[in-house]
Amino acid sequence: MKTQLDCLPCFLKMALAGIRAACPGQEDVHEKVVKHWAAGFAAADLDESPPSLAGRFFREISDHIGAVDIFKDQKDAANKRVMELLPEIREKVLGSEDPLLAALGVSIIGNYMDCAVAGEFDWEAELETLEDGLDCELFSHFLDKLEREKSLLVLGDNAGEIGLDTILTGLLQDRGVQVTYVVRGTNVLNDATLVDAEYVGMTEVCEVVSSGVDTPGTVLDRCDADFRARLENAPVVLSKGMGNFESLWGVLPGIFYAFKVKCPVVAKIAGHPVKTSLFCREG
Repeated sequence: MKTQLDCLPCFLKMALAGIRAACPGQEDVHEKVVKHWAAGFAAADLDESPPSLAGRFFREISDHIGAVDIFKDQKDAANKRVMELLPEIREKVLGSEDPLLAALGVSIIGNYMDCAVAGEFDWEAELETLEDGLDCELFSHFLDKLEREKSLLVLGDNAGEIGLDTILTGLLQDRGVQVTYVVRGTNVLNDATLVDAEYVGMTEVCEVVSSGVDTPGTVLDRCDADFRARLENAPVVLSKGMGNFESLWGVLPGIFYAFKVKCPVVAKIAGHPVKTSLFCREG
């Protein structure tokens, strides 16, 4: 999808939150970063996807503060909280009428752990309504396809969320589906990297690979060649999170999407209101 004008103030909000957390009290640095971003908007190509533009702007922050993971504390806190709750959540999923559907619901709810909307949504409160509103017919089609292909490529999104993804991944592995889970190539926003995959135990559940991207979404021209080959050859792809949706919708038809609708721009494109747990497919 293309970047909308409403995306630009959202970028600034994320930048300011991140730089304030990374450099507390350094108002001169905060001002330089925000002004640099605001000036960059004038030359921004809005035909690019939001993750593509945001990735470039976030890379430029290093010019002011060096190679600092500005959302590290938030990522660590999300991973820690998920690991504290994971045994209880897994038990609830396994005790449900449809554990696979419930696991998908949990995985989508975890997408609320997003620095772009920090504090706006309560993912823990939503755990009482795991399967609400999901397209069960499409999910059945998804499972039928997995039954035939026995292979799934999952494009991961956020730290914390990746811990909840271990439940669905494990259940699919138990059904004989070979799952490969994909993380970002470097620190950007609060997106999951190999470090997060190891912390939450995803590396013990399935194969984990990097897409190589330094953007908060799977921007194809920023991906490693090896990953691009994996993506092109994958018979079934599950794209997690809104950043991946923003990067791939209208670009890569045929894949499945699972995410929380968290902003009016995406709500309009997806045709579902904010707060929807969305499992959908394009084409």
